[in-house]
Amino acid sequence: MDKYIGKKLDGRYQITELIGVGGMADVYSATDIVDNKTVAVKILKREYAENEEFLRRFRNESKMIASLSHPNVVKVYDVGFSDKLQFIVMEYIDGITLKEYIENEEVLTWKDSVHFIIQVLRALQHAHDKGIVHRDIKPQNIMLFTDGTIKVMDFGIAKSAREQAFTATDQTIGTVHYISPEQARGDQTDEKSDIYSVGIMFYEMLTGQKPFDSDKPITIAVMHMKNTPKRPRAINPNIPAGLEEIILRAMEKDPENRYQTAADMIKDIESFKSNPSMIFGYYEEVSDESEMTSTMYVENDDNEIEDYPDDDEIEDYPNDDEIEDYPDGDDGDEDEDDDDEDDERESRSLFIPVMTAVTIAFIVVAVFFILWLVKGVINDPTQSTRYEMPNLVGMDYYEAKDSYTYLDIQINETENSTYEKDVIYFQDIAVGDTISTGQTVYVNVSLGISMVEVPNVKNYHYDMAKKMLTQEGFEVEQKYEMSSEGIETSNVIRTEPAAGEEAEAGSTIIMYISKGIENSSIEVQNLVGRTLEDATKLCEYYGLTVVAQESPSTEDENIVIAQSIEPNQLVDAGTEIVLTYSNGQDPTGVVPFSLTLPTNATGRFVLDFLDSNGTTIACSSIINAAFVTGSVSTPVEGSGVQQIVVILTNYSTNQQAELGVYNFDFTNLTYSAVREDVQGSFESIGGINHPTEAPTEAPATNPIIVDPGVPMTDPIIQTVPEPIIDNPDPVTTQAPDTPNPEEPLVTGTDSNGDVTADPPATAPIDFE
Repeated sequence: MDKYIGKKLDGRYQITELIGVGGMADVYSATDIVDNKTVAVKILKREYAENEEFLRRFRNESKMIASLSHPNVVKVYDVGFSDKLQFIVMEYIDGITLKEYIENEEVLTWKDSVHFIIQVLRALQHAHDKGIVHRDIKPQNIMLFTDGTIKVMDFGIAKSAREQAFTATDQTIGTVHYISPEQARGDQTDEKSDIYSVGIMFYEMLTGQKPFDSDKPITIAVMHMKNTPKRPRAINPNIPAGLEEIILRAMEKDPENRYQTAADMIKDIESFKSNPSMIFGYYEEVSDESEMTSTMYVENDDNEIEDYPDDDEIEDYPNDDEIEDYPDGDDGDEDEDDDDEDDERESRSLFIPVMTAVTIAFIVVAVFFILWLVKGVINDPTQSTRYEMPNLVGMDYYEAKDSYTYLDIQINETENSTYEKDVIYFQDIAVGDTISTGQTVYVNVSLGISMVEVPNVKNYHYDMAKKMLTQEGFEVEQKYEMSSEGIETSNVIRTEPAAGEEAEAGSTIIMYISKGIENSSIEVQNLVGRTLEDATKLCEYYGLTVVAQESPSTEDENIVIAQSIEPNQLVDAGTEIVLTYSNGQDPTGVVPFSLTLPTNATGRFVLDFLDSNGTTIACSSIINAAFVTGSVSTPVEGSGVQQIVVILTNYSTNQQAELGVYNFDFTNLTYSAVREDVQGSFESIGGINHPTEAPTEAPATNPIIVDPGVPMTDPIIQTVPEPIIDNPDPVTTQAPDTPNPEEPLVTGTDSNGDVTADPPATAPIDFE
């Protein structure tokens, strides 16, 4: 079993299942027990967790990554560091990777490809605006929801991992199929490197092939630096020409020839979407449609790169200067009139063909123009379609443009607001108004929450410091601590965030206020009975470190019920004190119930313990009065204080009676009787032995048993007294219904001549 499953990280993230394995980290699903939600936890592998340089870069970048907030970026919630474990807590995505989707579909339609690529580019643009370059864009790092939404993950992690990989000659992180030429060379990279990777991914989606592939990663890296890819349309002719130009421009070897920003590439894709037949004119094609005009490079058997010219060598032909003049049929000069006549004839002969050609050209152009107009009307049946204006407020600007393609959504203005970056917060056409296809709607787009520099309020009286912070638009939370810097009581020691740092307008600033110059000892207060919040604040005020732990108790929830250091003790500042507080649940305990049987009790019995709902919560073992001397004990488990009814049952006859009603205190492990009648309950179910008194009358005579062989001249009457039975329990015997012929009744006479007989056999006695 995986060693992390079942563990709780930082006391908050309960690992439940391994959901992914990568070259750099393993990904687990986990439950955030604080926010009660499912998260994904990526735990770095040991070779990275033990590399100090990698961890240093990783920690620094994690602060920036957590600031990313975009619909197409996987959100990073938390980052944890310890000596042996580093992990990242991310948004849990219930979907598949784009790599899995591409492998399943093999070749995507251009519309699906464009839909995915635009979302990736928007995520990158958001990151690039914050100075974050991904450097490892590939389908494996992109998650896909069932509704087609894209989420890019692993920002920042990729940079450190890539730098770590290229410092060793025998290691490679991830795949080199998507790296840019400058990455392969080890040069400085920027956002244009991400754009190259997007171009490679775009190429793969539309062709079903990677532009450069080999069994050796180093060979692929060299191909990225040297080779020109095969044109996408040579592999898949269904790819529109304009889209091919976009892909090839993104994949330019020289970063200066690529799209300079993700927004530039988005702009071209949006233009293409509005007119899929458009040509950008970035490239010229040669006669062989599978090649471009740039030099091609191929790999020979030794994995070396060789140059091949684009065009075959062209045979030289004589130029116009080398063509000989041939003589006319006559060597003499021609007559001037003949020349004029010839000129006129030549003029007439050229006029008609030229005019005819011009006329035909005009007609052709006119026909094409008319057909273009007709095609536009035919292909755009929505020209006269009317719609109701949708509500765009609250939507991401780019998502709105994707969702409402029949609208021309334009940005009116941008400013800081309480909305996240790129979210629309105003539209100039009211929701529900009638609009037509292509109508322009102007929207205001948020730049995100404005950032404000935290003023320096150190050593100010806390009242003045609070005013300074609130004037900047901040909320203020006050905390107290002993000053180790000699700052006087009621003056500010520091703030979080610190002075000079930027924080969101309207966010909370924690202001630490001096409660005096730090001394060597602190007197511990009595904290039992206070709320946990009040007790914690009091401890922090006096400079104690609080560790809180919950426990069941009859006290109200969050009330302190115990403290690890007794009141009035003197301890050093910073000493840890454990506060145990009630979780609002009654404690569970086991109370031993003791029963003393009556001295004359007889039989076997069972005790049942019923709560107020009539539910049996405990049951005793069988109590045999013949073997009990004194009392018997039965453990009863429960919680809080409950009233319990005890029922006595005669095990032999199943007769029942109430023994008593008792209050059980399971917290203090005691009980007391509300009412009780032990003797009476035993009496009522026949559990008391009453001795038999001696008879006062003559005992009944037994019947005379006569031997058939003896004459009845003087019958003898013999009386037999009833035997005294020591055992008070009644014994039941039963004679057979008819005599058994195999066992005849035996009769005879004793030494006195009296008639005797063998008594009938009795049933065995059950002494249980």
